[in-house]
Amino acid sequence: MTMIPPRAARTCWHAAINPLHATIYFSPDLGKEFAALGVTERPAVNLASRSAAMGAVGAGTVTATFYNYRHDFVARHLPAVWDTITPEQALDARLRAADSTLRRLLGAETVESPELAEAADLALRATEGCTRHARTLYAAHADLPVPEEPHLRLWHATTLLREHRGDGHLAALLLAGLDPLEALVSHTATGRGMTPKWIKAIRGWEQSDLDAAVDRLRERGILAEDGELTEEGKAVRERLEDDTDRLDAAPYEHLGADGLARLAELGGGFVMKAVAAGAFPADAFGKA
Repeated sequence: MTMIPPRAARTCWHAAINPLHATIYFSPDLGKEFAALGVTERPAVNLASRSAAMGAVGAGTVTATFYNYRHDFVARHLPAVWDTITPEQALDARLRAADSTLRRLLGAETVESPELAEAADLALRATEGCTRHARTLYAAHADLPVPEEPHLRLWHATTLLREHRGDGHLAALLLAGLDPLEALVSHTATGRGMTPKWIKAIRGWEQSDLDAAVDRLRERGILAEDGELTEEGKAVRERLEDDTDRLDAAPYEHLGADGLARLAELGGGFVMKAVAAGAFPADAFGKA
């Protein structure tokens, strides 16, 4: 392993890795693939597509591993969705959707470029440094076969890197004392998280839940009366990210500083192209 510049891995993950993977959650192609199999409700599609690597699990497992979903919202769709499709069908549908989504957002020339193949190789090399212990979602996805086509290899690798960091992030959230909704609300207050509209639509929370979380964060001195982060709140969020960086350092140290910089350059370019092509709704992220 080699030492990498401070926050370089965090920057790469936020700018190049996570957004590339996350295109699938906002893609109409995912809904089309699942609708063809009889699953038409968007929450069921999202929950099944991400949890399928763990098998036909129920609401308790998914609420625990996803962390910031409202449990009764999850329970409305799981395990019932497995009466309609199998986890294997869900995984195949998600991969088909990733294929069509990336081809549509990036274009054939980029998908078939040597730069994309290079990025796939770099991202997969980074995953060699990942660890399975206490990382449920990463470990489940790491058991899946690596696709052959470069753009799907890249998407698969970003999935592994996303879930590896996410699993560690949950441990950091517990140490920070942030419950599921407090984590979401404080992230929104940074300006980089999901807007309240999407927290309610995708995670299943009600406005009363958000209001109660805001009150708790104000009582703890994390949020000010105007809803902005206090200095203490900013410090809590920064410690949270620092802890997450520390828990997620191994794959990027394995890749090395030069490889990480190149992955950030290539992946960041792909993300910018995807964003320009409308990969994400304009109102998905921010404070409002």
